[in-house]
Amino acid sequence: MEKYDINTKIEFKTGVYKLNDNVNFDFQLNRVINWDGGRYEDIAEISRSIHDSADWKRELIALGDKAVAENRIENAIAYYRMSEFFMYDGDSDKKKYYEKATNMFYEYFEDFFKGDNPVVTQYSVPYENVCLPVMRVKPNAENKGTILLHGGNDSYFEEFFFPMLYLREKGYEVYMFEGPGQGGVMRLQNKHFTHEWEKPVKAILDYFNLDDVTIIGASLGGYLAPRAAAFDTRIKRVVAWSVFPCFMDVIMSVMSPAAQRLLGVLIKLKCRAVINALFNRAAKKDPTIDWGLKHGCYAYEAKDAYGYAKKLMLYDLSPVAEKITQDILILGANQDHFINYKMIGKEINMLKNVRSLTFRLMTDKEHAQNHCNCGNSKLVFDTICNWIEMCNCN
Repeated sequence: MEKYDINTKIEFKTGVYKLNDNVNFDFQLNRVINWDGGRYEDIAEISRSIHDSADWKRELIALGDKAVAENRIENAIAYYRMSEFFMYDGDSDKKKYYEKATNMFYEYFEDFFKGDNPVVTQYSVPYENVCLPVMRVKPNAENKGTILLHGGNDSYFEEFFFPMLYLREKGYEVYMFEGPGQGGVMRLQNKHFTHEWEKPVKAILDYFNLDDVTIIGASLGGYLAPRAAAFDTRIKRVVAWSVFPCFMDVIMSVMSPAAQRLLGVLIKLKCRAVINALFNRAAKKDPTIDWGLKHGCYAYEAKDAYGYAKKLMLYDLSPVAEKITQDILILGANQDHFINYKMIGKEINMLKNVRSLTFRLMTDKEHAQNHCNCGNSKLVFDTICNWIEMCNCN
């Protein structure tokens, strides 16, 4: 197997492509290219063949097999990893392809982890009845500060490998981890999400004896990272890499006003059977709803749509927002298909006691209009680094 050249300059792909008529398949295909190491020409060839989760699984596995046959290992890792994305709980191939992609990743990038003084050091931090995997990098030159980096609702931390290395190049010591509900912590250790994100974060901060930390949370991490900061003053700066005041608000923000009112009433009246019937019917018509519901029930240990909705209501910043006293940067996207950035007003109004608050809306003019600004990662991390330096000057 070929290996990645450790001396390669860290560069991010830029661009947003129209690949599929379904907005979520379209985004995830862009994610394969821009974040995961896929090739545009491969994805463009199969993108119009994907209409449901079965198509996605078949096409991505086939791409992975073809890439392996041609010794394009970085591409194969991307395709095998993301083939698992739309496989649901109970599919035996889900764990198989997660492990296949992960094992290939660590073999392909092996040189980063080798030697007496490796570029990337791996740790396993005890947390409740599991262990949280951590990658750590130190800057070569002057240390500008410490960053704690994590993902969100459907992430795995290998996806942020190059962002971690880029932050190292910019002068930061980075601790990147997977928590409950993420990556191998959920898939291999069966530890599902908790809204009390301060608990896994405390385990990491305690284990490494960290202080004066900038925490960066992507996607759902836009809730998780501020939540952790509300309970731990060792966190001095917070980057919410998505507008995320409340998970239910996020779900409802893409609904019509009438649908929002109806769902609110049904939840208040505890109409479990009606809610389940409505969501199950919608899932049959819309692959995005089908994925959201099935992944959600799996990741949050809910038995049905009603139970999932009740779990999501726990992911709400409002009960703890007044405890957040740090500097906070919130990053939004003007065409995010998951999150309506106009919720930023509600979030700003919650955060009454922060030291400072900066909101940066990234747009299609910058190729950064999609979820987590997937089309322009360099812009994201340059913005974050500039903001950290500004905070340290004040």
